[in-house]
Amino acid sequence: MNRNSIRRATTCCLTAAVVLTSSSFISHASVSAGAGDLLSSAQEVQTEDNQEGSVTAGVTEIFANSLAPKQEAIDTSGNEDSKDGEGAAKTEYDDIAIAQVDNYVNVRSVAGEDGEVLGKLYNNSACTVLGTEGDWYKIHSGNVEGYIKAEFLVLGNAELAKSVGYRVADVTTDNLNVRSDSSTESEVLGQVPQGEKLSVVEEKDGWVKVAIEEGDGWVSGEFVNCSTNYVVAESKEEEEARLKKEEEERRAAEEAARRATRSSSSSSSSGSSSSSSSSSSGESRSYAPPSGGSGQAVADYACQFVGNPYVYGGTSLTNGADCSGFVMSVYAAFGVGLPHSSSALAGVGYGVSADAMQPGDIVCYSGHVGIYVGGNTIVHASTEATGIKYTSPANYRTIVAVRRIF
Repeated sequence: MNRNSIRRATTCCLTAAVVLTSSSFISHASVSAGAGDLLSSAQEVQTEDNQEGSVTAGVTEIFANSLAPKQEAIDTSGNEDSKDGEGAAKTEYDDIAIAQVDNYVNVRSVAGEDGEVLGKLYNNSACTVLGTEGDWYKIHSGNVEGYIKAEFLVLGNAELAKSVGYRVADVTTDNLNVRSDSSTESEVLGQVPQGEKLSVVEEKDGWVKVAIEEGDGWVSGEFVNCSTNYVVAESKEEEEARLKKEEEERRAAEEAARRATRSSSSSSSSGSSSSSSSSSSGESRSYAPPSGGSGQAVADYACQFVGNPYVYGGTSLTNGADCSGFVMSVYAAFGVGLPHSSSALAGVGYGVSADAMQPGDIVCYSGHVGIYVGGNTIVHASTEATGIKYTSPANYRTIVAVRRIF
């Protein structure tokens, strides 16, 4: 598992996602925003409000505004008692609309295509519908409130909203036990430190089933805060700030790569290789020093430590590390400081899509993290039983984020 001891990494400025609670909509961070498949026939004809393009956003711990403003969302059906035609009670999904577009749809200041563009709502992102004006919806999402043509949104579809949202459990206690069954008498599969964010598989009777490296297991609901996350709109100002931040981080990564190259050249000129001994295995192994400053160099360096032990909370590449400690220590050899937390690692560098992974990329899962080495394979400190190992395919579990440093 991962520790919550160091939080120094640079995070990207990005699109916010929303956390849906039983009492209000609170906005959280998105894993990504970007192009999606065309899912509605209404978008077959390209318009200026359905632009082509590619956007990738990062992950942040900063909370923004809510999906819905503090005022009540308007009942667009006109039914005063908030019931549908069959008398069913109004649900939390009735005023939520999901964008179904090629990539994004513009949010405008007025109900018309001549309105100022205030922001973008990406495919499968969520908004709250406040009312209607002709064939336009007035919406609120993240820090953006404006108008979107109704044909680009699907309103009140609970199944669609559930499919694009995702449940997350925030760990609120140190060393939370994850058990094989929903009982304190059950076997402990693993432990998770405070601050980690885990994907929720199931919830029942005060227990929450979450995904960790050792497998799906149960935690007491008393020690986690569960919420539903959605990707929400990005304002023009947020987009500009995000792009500027990403460019700064790319330049910083290039400089870090140059420093790592100079450092490795200096080390190689000494004519000797560094070596260390793994006391756990009782044998001495030699390890080549880091060489170069590319993602491939990171992957090559990391692969040397396959077979070494997994140690919860550890950061030693030879004597034992946990998953985030392994990633942190590998990158430390290249002069890059990273946090000792899988959740925090999902916010370092800049985000790339899972189908664009390159060697050296950090691959983040629910409560776990590894380094991509190419060939649809990651190297990672897996569990106490397996130690540092290769795993293929890289998407053997749901990938939460892919982050690039070099």
